[in-house]
Amino acid sequence: MLPHTSHSPSADVTQQAPLHGVRVLDLTRLLPGPMCALHLADLGAEVIKVEDTGAGDYAAEAVRQLVNRNKRSICINLKQASGVALLLRLCAQADVLIEGFRPGVMARLGVGYSVIQAVNPKLVYCSISGYGQTGPEKDAPGHDVNYSALAGVADQMGTAQDLALSNVPVADLLGGTMTAVMGILAALFDASRTGKGRHVDVAIADGVLAHAVVPLAGVNTRGTAQPAGADKLTGALPCYAMYRTSDARFVALGALEKKFWDTFCDLIERADLKPLHHPLTPEQSQWVRQELTALIGAQTWADWHDKLAGSDCCVTPVLKLEESLLHPQFVARGMVLPGHTAAGQPFVQFGSPVQMTGFDFEIRYPAPAQGQHTKEILLQAGYAGDEVEALIAQGTVA
Repeated sequence: MLPHTSHSPSADVTQQAPLHGVRVLDLTRLLPGPMCALHLADLGAEVIKVEDTGAGDYAAEAVRQLVNRNKRSICINLKQASGVALLLRLCAQADVLIEGFRPGVMARLGVGYSVIQAVNPKLVYCSISGYGQTGPEKDAPGHDVNYSALAGVADQMGTAQDLALSNVPVADLLGGTMTAVMGILAALFDASRTGKGRHVDVAIADGVLAHAVVPLAGVNTRGTAQPAGADKLTGALPCYAMYRTSDARFVALGALEKKFWDTFCDLIERADLKPLHHPLTPEQSQWVRQELTALIGAQTWADWHDKLAGSDCCVTPVLKLEESLLHPQFVARGMVLPGHTAAGQPFVQFGSPVQMTGFDFEIRYPAPAQGQHTKEILLQAGYAGDEVEALIAQGTVA
């Protein structure tokens, strides 16, 4: 349960991880839910990954390794009454449960919010789904692209020629993962004061819609959102764009402010472009874009990388991820860490993006194999050794 927090000025100044003592049951699969639980685990929560005794979390192994560190795994068959009883026992000792099934599935299994609330009124129960627990689309299937599409966000990604897909799933991670983390932490804080948990209902489509503030400003101003490629952050301004180098790499120019544009113009020795920071006509805009396209396209990416080093004008070489992993900035921030799979194969993982005083992020456990800690978790929950063996024998756990 949530640890007692002393507010006395004389309290020990030694600080633990901010979520130390918080126990989380993670019943989710694939990406949005596991990433949510990962952030909680990285901040010190004890996260138990609850998988079924069949396929379990069927995410690709390379993804599973990255999003399930600092967790332990138990396999429970929730189609057996004994499995339901076991999960309820774990819930009685937990602070948070996260599930990512379609609405109604948990209730049909006998572990819906009302049942869990009766067992542990203080528990925060977070449901992550595509469209939420209510509304006409609540039972519809979907993936990141569908949630972004329905929310009007996919329409904003791309160029005037075509919409684009991102290999960073914006809806899943911004709409699902981060919205769930926000809701869970808020409900946990409240539960620590009131002793009463909440059902946190996260719809991935809601979460990505709620962050579409720039296109919404366009709707409020003009009555319609600008299409991709037509707004100032999607290509309307030549001072905010991607430009191709001679070797088919890119440079990102983000000189929205006049002072940065002027510095950039000095850097490229084109003072004549300074008055055309925000061109007044489409013809002017096209001409500036053509000039920059030709100028940047005349040199290689490496040339521009060297030329832009230390410049103060919001212009950056576009790195490939494998290059970003070596960048001194991310290395200095501890964002790139080595790891090893259970088979001993090395891989690279990200550090925690949350840094704060009194807390040093650490990897306590590598991503677990399915059911790796089943016996350990059951013994910790108070089951005797013979009870654990009986549960394994009858297929309740694995």
